[in-house]
Amino acid sequence: MTATYDMYRRITALPQGDWIFSKLFGRKAPYFRTIKMRVRSVEPHHAELLLPKRKAVHNHIGTVHAIAVCNGLEAAMGLLAEATVPDGHRWLPKGMDVKYLAKSTSDLVCTATTTAEDWAQAPDVPVTVRATRADGTVVVEGTIHLWVTPKS
Repeated sequence: MTATYDMYRRITALPQGDWIFSKLFGRKAPYFRTIKMRVRSVEPHHAELLLPKRKAVHNHIGTVHAIAVCNGLEAAMGLLAEATVPDGHRWLPKGMDVKYLAKSTSDLVCTATTTAEDWAQAPDVPVTVRATRADGTVVVEGTIHLWVTPKS
């Protein structure tokens, strides 16, 4: 179990723990802080967070900017990877393929999912990512490709 996943499990057991963990995780990478995400769940093979629609992440037409959405998807992928990576291994993102399917006109739920079979393909591990509007419409979907190797 990674330190990040262990911290998630310990902190979210506290009152307001998901809010506290979200703030701490947002500090892990400064660009995660810009989206003010709220982590909703983290477990092996699945992570989910809320990306609020607010002026700071709007584009010129008043929807959530595509890069802010990708930021949320990458944060969800990182949480999933921290909860799933085998002991003694490390992970690095090596690419992202996404499709923009609809306007991001509300808060978004960003999810990342894998299966045990995906991780059996290591060192190349595909992570399925999706951002969904409040009405259930998928606005962005794709794959983030991980490079998973033993720690030296």
